[in-house]
Amino acid sequence: MEIVDYQKEIKELKKANRIIQKQLERSEADRVKLEETNEKKEYLLRKVIAELKEYQNNLQERSHELEMMLFNLQIMQNKMSSLGSLVADVAHEINNPVGFIAGNLTPAQEYIQNLLSLIDLYQETYPQTSQQIQETIKLMDLEYIREDLPKLISSMKEGTDRIYNISKSLRTFSRADTEKKVMFNLHEGIDNTLLILKHRLKYSKIRPAIQVIKNYGKLPPLTCFPGQLNQVFMNLLANAIDALEESISGLSFDEIEKNPNQITIHTATVQIQDTNHALIRIKDNGVGISPDIQQKMFDHLFTTKPVGKGTGLGLSIAYQIIVQKHRGTLEVESVLGKGSEFIISIPIY
Repeated sequence: MEIVDYQKEIKELKKANRIIQKQLERSEADRVKLEETNEKKEYLLRKVIAELKEYQNNLQERSHELEMMLFNLQIMQNKMSSLGSLVADVAHEINNPVGFIAGNLTPAQEYIQNLLSLIDLYQETYPQTSQQIQETIKLMDLEYIREDLPKLISSMKEGTDRIYNISKSLRTFSRADTEKKVMFNLHEGIDNTLLILKHRLKYSKIRPAIQVIKNYGKLPPLTCFPGQLNQVFMNLLANAIDALEESISGLSFDEIEKNPNQITIHTATVQIQDTNHALIRIKDNGVGISPDIQQKMFDHLFTTKPVGKGTGLGLSIAYQIIVQKHRGTLEVESVLGKGSEFIISIPIY
């Protein structure tokens, strides 16, 4: 082999060596990139696993919270059921003695009237009575008794009527619902709820009585769960009273009288999408509700009341009763500082 051939072979070998070197450099670069990619993938994978674990922990915590809420609701439901039965039993027991008193008042009034007539007859027949009888008549003030006794009887009768009405309202309000819906007069439910809340509506030292304006329209008996709807009326009316009491904070008696606290209850039958609905609007002129609170007020456990005064369950349960149990709607319209109106609509089947 000649020198030229060696030089040519060396040149080719150098060229092949450069190619191999380039390939080695590319392979090394690819290896580095691959390692970087693997590191990134491994980092992302670890991140995804950590996020999934955190999500799983949150789900477990939420599940535990929901289980506790369900447990508490079941306890509360049992308590309410027991309380309702107890109230109904007490109301029933009150009715019996009240019935005795009310039933005896009328004959007692007749007996008293007969005795007074007999005294009149005796005085006419024997105008000259003994000194002792005259002194006794003067001492007991017979004329005053003659005038006051009918008033006493009338007052006792009014008292027994009020006890009977309260007892009847308690029995109606606390009635336990069956598994099936029954016919119910909504106006009766609202009136009984107002009677139970009468102690909160009446005049007090710091404010005049809250005015309740009823604009009742024609409502046919509704097929529903009466006990649950009574609970809705109680929640909405009690909240309205709370809002009114909050609105008068710092005002004098005279200032409140000029703009009296009012609750207006309007009922009507309306047609929505070819179906008749019972419409109940409960409006107050209290503090009103801000838009951000309106967004959350039907949420479970949401409350703006101080600890111990609100559970955050009232409106949430009311919403479930109307929407889920009666396929109706419960909405609120409110202006801060002007008042709120809750609007219930229930289809009539």
